[in-house]
Amino acid sequence: MALTRGPRGRRGWRGAVTAGVAALTVGAVACAGAQGRGAATPGTGQASATREGLIPAGYGSLRREDVSIDFTLQGLTIRAIPLDEAVIRTLAPDSYRALHSLGALRAPELERIRSRLGLPSIQAWHVAFFNVQQGEARFDPHGMSIRSAGRDFRPLDVVALVRGFDDGRLAQGRTVDAIFAFDPAIALDQPLTVTLAGEQSSVWVDVLQRLERERAAIWSRAAGARKPPID
Repeated sequence: MALTRGPRGRRGWRGAVTAGVAALTVGAVACAGAQGRGAATPGTGQASATREGLIPAGYGSLRREDVSIDFTLQGLTIRAIPLDEAVIRTLAPDSYRALHSLGALRAPELERIRSRLGLPSIQAWHVAFFNVQQGEARFDPHGMSIRSAGRDFRPLDVVALVRGFDDGRLAQGRTVDAIFAFDPAIALDQPLTVTLAGEQSSVWVDVLQRLERERAAIWSRAAGARKPPID
């Protein structure tokens, strides 16, 4: 089966995912990043971001599809986005707030996973499945793997965000999503390959180039701003 990039601008897909994520509210703290750093809270400002080695929040302009790994597979559209602050801070403010809030809301569950496994941190990915075919579609809710720096990583645990995610069945027009907890050794600043249902995508190398350009633009925007856009 051929693997293709997911459709851009499909109203049902974008609307369903946006509505589901935007309904979430901010919790305590966001999940830890890929290199073991804590996710900064929006509004900490440029000075704090510089100390953490992070771009400041709120100055991004990218869309979610610009930083995601998308599949169209077996009648499903699947979108995977790492919730690492170094990635999502490149997004336009509304998208950043939604994904930051998503990680923050589920931070206690991710912390329990981290503590149980004895890891320094957890790398969290938001993964959503949308059925674009007629009738019911089936999927493996735990079938994603990531190859990074010569190692293969499977999800350590999955935190379902909607009821029925673990059923592996999806009615037409319905979206289900979850946070996948991975080992923090996955290097988001290097090319990686995502595998799902035996099909592979290596588009992260293109995403990296996009992120690099946007981060440079963000520092430029922040330098000319009087105050952080996110308080």
